[in-house]
Amino acid sequence: MAQDSTEIKETIGALDDYVLLGRSGLRISPMCLGALTFGDTHGFGSNYEESKKVFDYYFEKGGNFIDTANAYNGGESERFLGEYIADKRSQIVLSTKYSLNDTAMMPNVKFNPNAGGNHRKSLVENLDESLKRLGTGYVDLLYLHLWDFRTPIEEVMRSFDDVVRSGKVHYVAISDTPAWVISRANTMAELRGWSQFIGLQTRYNLLNRSLEYDLQSACAELDVGIIPWGCVAEGFLTGKYTRESIANLKKAGDSSPRNFSIFRSAENEQCWKILDEVTAIATEIKRSPAQVSLNWISQKSGITSPLIGAKTKVHLVENLKTLEFKLTPEQMSRLDAISLPEIQFPYTMYPTLENVVCKGIRAPNKYRPMINLVTQEKRRW
Repeated sequence: MAQDSTEIKETIGALDDYVLLGRSGLRISPMCLGALTFGDTHGFGSNYEESKKVFDYYFEKGGNFIDTANAYNGGESERFLGEYIADKRSQIVLSTKYSLNDTAMMPNVKFNPNAGGNHRKSLVENLDESLKRLGTGYVDLLYLHLWDFRTPIEEVMRSFDDVVRSGKVHYVAISDTPAWVISRANTMAELRGWSQFIGLQTRYNLLNRSLEYDLQSACAELDVGIIPWGCVAEGFLTGKYTRESIANLKKAGDSSPRNFSIFRSAENEQCWKILDEVTAIATEIKRSPAQVSLNWISQKSGITSPLIGAKTKVHLVENLKTLEFKLTPEQMSRLDAISLPEIQFPYTMYPTLENVVCKGIRAPNKYRPMINLVTQEKRRW
């Protein structure tokens, strides 16, 4: 495709150009700092000093939105953050999560079936432990980490409302969950006067655009902000991996969760075509492939604050340069076209819907992203 000659000098903004999270008045930075790499208990993160450099730079630049979880690095992430924010607590929007069961991953610890999951006992006990590690009396945002398909939705929402009313949590959110759960949960909470989810954390990148179907539409309907994770596909979209380097990783037998994701992407020829387009645009505009990938996400409908992780300050500095520019509409279209996902039923019917049932009738803006996506696909059901 021909190089785009249009020069657009717009920028995404800066870390202190705060945005509102969902249907709330909570002000957050347009990029969220992920603290999964804070701590080296499991061998893939950073030590206390390096993690502090990352946190300090983010804060100095005006960043205020930090993400962690009860199980990140065996609780080390929360302990580090507790010390970093001790003298600036009111300036930080602190989010953590519950649901994961650490005892399931510890061979020398007796398994406790209630140490994880979405139920009330797990929520209350894990929240209390998180507050101890964080050294604070409250968290600004508490996520349900992963839907367990076992706990009744009404139990989850009532339990969330109770911890909000207790003052230990200010707002509630959800992560890695089907759209039907979010829709039923928030509708139930609205009707019963309980706290509703204001945010969704979910996987989203140029290699995986499944968000753009039910999840994006549900969040648009319910006014839920989207905080995407996995934005550079565990590093595949940074361009630092080649077919040869990935083959060498496989030979070395390094099958960590991160590398497993890289291996899976590398097996799909379409992923390499997407990376080629990302790299081509990056070369044209003198930006890194990671910055291009993050910029594409930042401009997509419904996205509130992409989650970025960084093992070192250098990584964070580079990621934050994403805010300094905007891809042009033509560049966005190129990336949209090369990464167009396979359309599934009932969405394959929507081209007919647009041309016959709703011809000449414009859809509400909140549904346009989904309709624009599916009408690019010319197949019929």
